[in-house]
Amino acid sequence: MKSLLLAIDPGSTSTKFSLYSGEQPLYMENIHHPNHELGAFLSIADQAEYRLQMITSHLQTHGFYLNKLEAVVGRGGFLHPLQSGVYQVNQEMVTDLRTAKYGEHASNLGGILAYTLAQSLHVPAYIVDP
Repeated sequence: MKSLLLAIDPGSTSTKFSLYSGEQPLYMENIHHPNHELGAFLSIADQAEYRLQMITSHLQTHGFYLNKLEAVVGRGGFLHPLQSGVYQVNQEMVTDLRTAKYGEHASNLGGILAYTLAQSLHVPAYIVDP
């Protein structure tokens, strides 16, 4: 089997994610988050654990095992000016995203979610087009 990659695209009221084998999509999901659930969080970054639980639960329910992932990629968030591209997520980047150093937006969760999940699996995390 080709390498498995999880791509995460958090939005203001939804979290889209897809599991790929090479370039072939295996599973795609779009979870809508009710306003009353999101309203329980003080900041967007505080939603990370809630959204991560939703992602992992959906994948496991559909028979996909996270320990098979080789990388996790998230939608880029608000960071210092960077050229368009793919960047490996590190702790400094996650701190900037969590504290909304360059602005608060749901896309900040992309790097946070990718990094959190990747760290637990000992695989690399990336963001695309911050």
